[in-house]
Amino acid sequence: MRITVLDGYTENPGDLSWAGLEALGELTVYDRTSLTDEEEIVSHIGNAEIIVTNKTPVSRAVLERCPGVRLIAVLATGYNVVDCACARERGIPVCNVPVYGTRSVSQFAIALLLEVCHHIGHHSRTVYDGKWQNHEDWCYWDYPLIELAGKTYGLLGCGNIGIHTAEIAKALGMQVIAYDARETEAGHALGVEYVTLDELFARSDVLGLQMPLLPFNTGIINRETIAKMKDGVIIINNSRGQMVVEQDLADALNSGKVAAAALDVVSTEPIREDNPLLKAKNCIITPHMSWGARESRQRIMDCTVENVKAFLEGAPIHVVNP
Repeated sequence: MRITVLDGYTENPGDLSWAGLEALGELTVYDRTSLTDEEEIVSHIGNAEIIVTNKTPVSRAVLERCPGVRLIAVLATGYNVVDCACARERGIPVCNVPVYGTRSVSQFAIALLLEVCHHIGHHSRTVYDGKWQNHEDWCYWDYPLIELAGKTYGLLGCGNIGIHTAEIAKALGMQVIAYDARETEAGHALGVEYVTLDELFARSDVLGLQMPLLPFNTGIINRETIAKMKDGVIIINNSRGQMVVEQDLADALNSGKVAAAALDVVSTEPIREDNPLLKAKNCIITPHMSWGARESRQRIMDCTVENVKAFLEGAPIHVVNP
């Protein structure tokens, strides 16, 4: 069985092993494949029967030119890079990795928040730049320092990642409220208060976006919803960039309505030079790295191996296009 990994570098920049997939077939690994050049995508797939992709798109046009494909395994939870309807028509199961980065992503959400509260990276740089040794006072801070205890963390989405984020927020002394169509026993046991969407916007001191992208929440952070929020709200997003109307958020940051935003995702990735958030005040942006802890990526690798193995045994698992 011929297996081709189209864009393996972000999953495995060298600290993991492809041995699990190598044991299942003739493996070819490309570090990168163009996201836009159909000819290169088709060329890299070649006569492979199993495609493993992270962000390289597998479109209808690509599948029609690669008739030997029998399985598509996605190195992620999201699978919108694959034309699942076309794959279904052609009898090709598409498998994803449903749970892998719960702890890593929730940890990163809180790391973003703490950076907003303390600007640790900035202050460390000022020390190395000589500001402390030459300062007239024995200490200083260039931004207001924020204590989180007693404040309200609002979660837009309270699934597995949201629950773990809530645990950490609770440990910091915060009250946690959440909007989610499904209330869970774990949420209630933790003391999460489930509220309406308008209540979430109105009461949150910190608003964290922790939902998959859905039609209802695409562009949900916009001029109108920001107007419902507290003056000085902090917005954290390491979920999906398309949930934010970026010009509206930039305007709110520049006006001070939103005190700060910390984002690990943007609407178009890699970020475009003309993204308005790049010039907005008090905006921290990281390059979609919440998921990237080695432990998290190892779980992706292990699950992908199991997905391929199950397919070869005739009982595919984690199929998203049944």
